[in-house]
Amino acid sequence: MTDSFIHDVPFRDVDHRLIAILRGITPSETESVVSLLLESGFTAIEVPLNSPDAFESIAIAASLVKRHLGSDGLVGAGTVLAADEVALVRSAGGNVIVSPDCYEPVIQRAIEANMTCFPGVFTASEAHRALRAGASGLKLFPASQLGPAGIKALGAILPAGTPIYAVGGVDGDDFESYHEAGCFGFGIGSSLYKPQISHSDLQKKAESLISRCQKLFYPSP
Repeated sequence: MTDSFIHDVPFRDVDHRLIAILRGITPSETESVVSLLLESGFTAIEVPLNSPDAFESIAIAASLVKRHLGSDGLVGAGTVLAADEVALVRSAGGNVIVSPDCYEPVIQRAIEANMTCFPGVFTASEAHRALRAGASGLKLFPASQLGPAGIKALGAILPAGTPIYAVGGVDGDDFESYHEAGCFGFGIGSSLYKPQISHSDLQKKAESLISRCQKLFYPSP
């Protein structure tokens, strides 16, 4: 653990600005959905554990991410509430743990397994507790309730360089204001994916989000 409490994050800064949150996805949908997202430019895939047969979907997604991105991709579980679930995610091929809350046993188990871990926080106390426990970064949830002003105020008391993801009620229209407030990236759920979404609708949404992200973080000279 460093003096700033931030666990070393096993990803490159040029990647993983967007995390696709596939809540409710089924194993039968996973291959086509994840393949499309990877081809559109997503490099991070999250399957919440309250989705049907989530570990099977994670295994399918992990195989696809490895094939497309090798060790550079992030894939794993969201809504991780119990420490014992971490090993199951790892066994399915996952390398990232995302939680809606700050629960130290989950964070510590993820770090022991050399996995990236983004616990959910909303207050300064939760944020510092998560970082002291070894979190790779923070999931600010629900971000729409904090808003850019709240996120900026919270960021002022966090260690410099803390990766902050805005999650919850965030869409492409919000990217610029949230980034200016200090967010490293965004977790995108229902504004990207809903169960049984058509291939064409998913592609349009994915390409739009990737385009907005590229223009914001990597503008052409």
